[in-house]
Amino acid sequence: MKHERASGPSQRQLRVGEQVRHALSELLQRGEIRDDLLEKTVVSISEVRMSPDLKVATAFVAPLGAADDEAVVEAFNRNARFIRGRMGPALRQMKYMPEFRFRLDTSYDNFAKIDRLLRSPEVARDLDKENGNEGDE
Repeated sequence: MKHERASGPSQRQLRVGEQVRHALSELLQRGEIRDDLLEKTVVSISEVRMSPDLKVATAFVAPLGAADDEAVVEAFNRNARFIRGRMGPALRQMKYMPEFRFRLDTSYDNFAKIDRLLRSPEVARDLDKENGNEGDE
């Protein structure tokens, strides 16, 4: 029997993605990656999205205080095969070790943009009008 597929990731993809994120964070904390740029940059791994077959892990990284965010992402992608090899012990329950891809996490930028919009005078004025009308009813 074939099941209708939901538009988002499955529970399994989410669970495995979180396991991979933890393992990747621990690898970074131990300082096992020998790359000058990565050694001197503080990085947050905000999310890891797994492909439906769990063979590709896309890690979203947010370099904190780095001069060139794209250079940090490129450094991760250069070291992806090494990272894959070092993840074996932490992910030994997986049938296949996933291929790692790294992308820049722009969600923090999006949050900041939304916050600026919500604090803009135009939106504040509209919210004040809305709040004022509620009290008149």
